[in-house]
Amino acid sequence: MTEPGAAPAAQDSPAFPRAARMLAVVLVADLVLLGLWQAPKLLQAQWNATGLVVFAAAAAMVLWMGTWIVRSRTRLADGELSQTWVWTKRVRVGDVSSLKLVHLPWLERIVAPRLLVRRRGGGVTWFHSADPQLLIAFSLLVAQQHLPAHK
Repeated sequence: MTEPGAAPAAQDSPAFPRAARMLAVVLVADLVLLGLWQAPKLLQAQWNATGLVVFAAAAAMVLWMGTWIVRSRTRLADGELSQTWVWTKRVRVGDVSSLKLVHLPWLERIVAPRLLVRRRGGGVTWFHSADPQLLIAFSLLVAQQHLPAHK
């Protein structure tokens, strides 16, 4: 426990569980190997510009998303929850109007616990964390801000 009025220590966690990150690596590696194996056939195909652009864009997106599943981190510090991703998501405790924790303990090895955050003034953001305690800590900070102080 922290002292009353003291800021809680920063918490940091991978956004996705280890098994999900490993699965992403295996799937991306398999797709790359399949592409290399099929490269002679792909090079012989009659590609038009649109088909080539769509194929290249799909390959780039698969690699990009796989990379971010592995690299993404969720952090709670100074009353702000943030998650690195293709774009960094952030929300401060005071900006939250409501939230919902979605956690399936029997699937947590492959499905990351997530927090649905509704912001004041509109907007919804999902935050993932391999450590559900990080999301619970943010939820408690939000609850403490919205509850009247006990005297």
